[in-house]
Amino acid sequence: MVPPVKLKWLEHLNSSWITEDSESIATREGVSVLYAKLVSNKEVVPLPQQVLCLKGPQLPDFERESLSSDEQDHYLDALLSSQLALAKMVCSDSPFAGALRKRLLVLQRVFYALSNKYHDKGKVKQQQHSPESSSGSTDVHSVSERPRSSTDALIEMGVRTGLSLLFALLRQSWMMPVAGPGLSLCNDVIYTAIEVVSSLPPLSLANESKIPPMGLDCLSQVTTFLKGVTIPNSGADTLGRRLASELLLGLAAQRGALRYLLEWIEMALGASAVVNTMEKTKLLQSPEGMISFDCFMSILTQMRRSLVCRMASDYSRTCASPDSIQTGDAPIVSETCEVYVWGSNSSHQLVEGTQEKILQPKLAPSFSDAQTIEAGQYCTFVISTDGSVRACGKGSYGRLGLGDSNNQSTLKKLTFEPHRSIKKVSSSKGSDGHTLAFTTEGEVFSWGDGDYGKLGHGNSSTQKYPKLIQGPLQGKVVVCVSAGYRHSAAVTEDGELYTWGEGDFGRLGHGDSNSRNIPTLVKDISNVGEVSCGSSHTIALSKDGRTVWSFGGGDNGKLGHGDTNRVYKPKVIEALQGMFIRKVCAGSQSSLALTSTGQVYAWGCGACLGCGSSEATALRPKLIEELAATRIVDISIGDSHCLALSHDNEVYAWGNNSMGQCGQGNSTGPITKPKKVSGLDGIAIQQISAGTSHSLAWTALPRDSSGAWVSPG
Repeated sequence: MVPPVKLKWLEHLNSSWITEDSESIATREGVSVLYAKLVSNKEVVPLPQQVLCLKGPQLPDFERESLSSDEQDHYLDALLSSQLALAKMVCSDSPFAGALRKRLLVLQRVFYALSNKYHDKGKVKQQQHSPESSSGSTDVHSVSERPRSSTDALIEMGVRTGLSLLFALLRQSWMMPVAGPGLSLCNDVIYTAIEVVSSLPPLSLANESKIPPMGLDCLSQVTTFLKGVTIPNSGADTLGRRLASELLLGLAAQRGALRYLLEWIEMALGASAVVNTMEKTKLLQSPEGMISFDCFMSILTQMRRSLVCRMASDYSRTCASPDSIQTGDAPIVSETCEVYVWGSNSSHQLVEGTQEKILQPKLAPSFSDAQTIEAGQYCTFVISTDGSVRACGKGSYGRLGLGDSNNQSTLKKLTFEPHRSIKKVSSSKGSDGHTLAFTTEGEVFSWGDGDYGKLGHGNSSTQKYPKLIQGPLQGKVVVCVSAGYRHSAAVTEDGELYTWGEGDFGRLGHGDSNSRNIPTLVKDISNVGEVSCGSSHTIALSKDGRTVWSFGGGDNGKLGHGDTNRVYKPKVIEALQGMFIRKVCAGSQSSLALTSTGQVYAWGCGACLGCGSSEATALRPKLIEELAATRIVDISIGDSHCLALSHDNEVYAWGNNSMGQCGQGNSTGPITKPKKVSGLDGIAIQQISAGTSHSLAWTALPRDSSGAWVSPG
């Protein structure tokens, strides 16, 4: 028998329900498995059984000799109604009725997931109000990814033809008799190219994402041609081969990647191998056959300077306030702060007058004095330069900390008792919404929905005002907090990790599935520097950035251990060993890691993997190839979309885009590969935050590093 239930669909599980085998619903065993999944995820919450009403119709009074016809009709109707109610009760308790109710609930869940993925209510409404939309509208996707025009094709044809002609002329110049000693068209052209490359700033060709595809293709053709020139049987003279080698070395240094230098070494070794002993002796005696010392030293000097600049840039970004934890020094304050918002504004979380979704970044003056911003589940928190906190958006379960459950269309200031200066806020991206904040002194406050004890106050009560967490955290200096969907975590300056809240799937890391309503020390690891809580899993990063642990639900491979097993205690992600990790992020069904060299790795399932497919699964961390040529300095993950900030202050987004949260100017999607957010060109973005279905980017410098800075060398 299926008891009365309360339905509570969780948005972050939609992707997993879409992929379920619908045919299994036809069998009772299949329905039972899927229904058990609903109960296990607490999307179906059984309610207490109702008391059976066995009281029948009231018997008529026989004090009189006979009943009137009306009284007889009333009595018979009441008797029949009681019989009908009893029959319904008996039928509903039958095995068939129980299986049918389960089947309907499972179907309802699948249909809900499908409608959320493929049905855009806003788009339908807009089409209904626009009669000419079918004929006059422009496909947004086709605008953002316009096919090449005839002009582009002609330019490409001209460049390719010009290169082919140049290469042919240079080869022909070697075959013709030289007019005089030292004169060669090929050598003159290559020497001019060397002068141009030498005059470029260091690493001018390092950021390949800034170079158009045609430019990269031309660079590849030039490199291939020069490699051919260095071979002794190419027809080029000794000086020409040397100049080609110098130009190749200069290009390799400008491209700023080890693989190009290794390719040059491979080329040099290959060219030397085919030179016979007599010719090699002749080359050693002639200065024309060897790369000049000045050329080689200039390349080394350029590489050293670019390395120092890169390391200094890293240090300035990530270690801007190295003593902020210990001393509580004032944060770095920029003169002005511009905040750009986009995505869902359904609960006024973007503080815009209309509740329509914003499809590309829009300057939000209401956030102008922001130092740090946290995007949560349909709500937003702003920390000002003075350490005060304001909130807006959805207020259910007291998640805003303003003392009620009302939505707020403008930013309202929170009250902390005792008064404290807040350093960082972390708000849940799913479930019923709760928030954590830690102060400049390392104390932790929590508020919002208290189910499963995730507020850490020893109970499951809702807390509508910020409340200081006591107990095990009293006297500890906390340097990092994370609010998951139904659990919470904190890291102390001593490297201790505390977790509390729901314990299902082992997400708390204590070796069991028990919930905790106060912060509890995770005893199996130490020297922790950062933590991130997802829907049902947790990821922790060591202080030195060399070790990443994960534990909890392993469905879809989001733990990164190569399987889908649950892990009840912290387990090292072996695939990330040997790397220096700066930051980790846990989402709904995926996880991210940012390395010290600016590479982003993803694992789990869905569009957040950034690999070009919304159905892909990665059981181990996998490099996001689309960002491989871009140096990323920060990452953020919402419920099912991701943001990345490059060293050049560009913002990239990918994942679910149903509310325009990827900032592409449309709400089509999902975006399966990272794309640059439109409308932010020329703006010095310094920080980013991804909420459940909205995003923010702003220009205020970060107070301190979100992860350990490590020298790439």
